[in-house]
Amino acid sequence: MKTQYFTATSLDGFIATENDSLDWLFPLGDLNTSSYPKFIADVGALAMGSATYEWIVRNAEQVAAEAGSAWPYTQPAWIFSSRALPIIEGADIRFVNGDVRHAHAEMRAAAGTRNIWVVGGGDLAGQFYDAGLLDELIIQVGSATLGQGKPLFPRRVLSPVLRLVSVHQMGAGMAELRYEVHKGGVRGDA
Repeated sequence: MKTQYFTATSLDGFIATENDSLDWLFPLGDLNTSSYPKFIADVGALAMGSATYEWIVRNAEQVAAEAGSAWPYTQPAWIFSSRALPIIEGADIRFVNGDVRHAHAEMRAAAGTRNIWVVGGGDLAGQFYDAGLLDELIIQVGSATLGQGKPLFPRRVLSPVLRLVSVHQMGAGMAELRYEVHKGGVRGDA
């Protein structure tokens, strides 16, 4: 069982535009020909930030067209937010606030032997890292630059904490990098 941050980023390190748009990402590849289908099959619980959740709510029609429903996950999800958010009907979600360690224990219990996916955003993944709970980063790097936006992982992490374990080209527009997080390694300033 691992806690994994699986996401896509631009070449210059942004997961979304400053307005939380992902439109830059969709032309770069097909999710079904990536590692995503195998990855999601091993996920037992999800952690998601409020901006990611609100993107799904705002783009419900597009999500439903691609995934078959407005909520594309069967796994239980913990949505981290300090404010009230709309509920997506039929979604197995829990709204939480505060230290990720408390919710992580619940997610571990729900996931069993399967993995926990930190869906996004970058700061939420950073909170799991800060708490010593993040085991792996799976980063799909797209051949686009945004200039500004929502950062991939707003933390300083110095060697030898992240260990590159694989690189895989995905068509002409994406490459996937997998990193293990070595616990007890050297951490930079947050």
